[in-house]
Amino acid sequence: MSKKKIKNKADPKNSDFKGEIISLLRTVFDPEIPVNIYDLGLIYDIDLGKNGRIVIKMTLTSPNCPVAESLPVEVEDKVANLPGVMEAKVNLVFDPPWTKEMMSEEARLELNV
Repeated sequence: MSKKKIKNKADPKNSDFKGEIISLLRTVFDPEIPVNIYDLGLIYDIDLGKNGRIVIKMTLTSPNCPVAESLPVEVEDKVANLPGVMEAKVNLVFDPPWTKEMMSEEARLELNV
């Protein structure tokens, strides 16, 4: 009887897993804006590292955003709870600064921008 190797969902070669992370990020909202953080353009990069380590580079609409302390922690917690993830880390960056042009078409329509 052969054993099947279970693929680590957080494997960097698993493109479906990146899609799962994006779907999850679409459930996280800036409380002041009725659009999720992914379509708002706050996520700059998702790195599926080795050994189930996920690093997300994100920004905020402003360096003085009132959720600067809580929003990155919420993202880390949600991603860390995905099967196969051993560690989730959010690096908050402000370069390049966020602009409305970073929003998806859906976000622009939702906000009438």
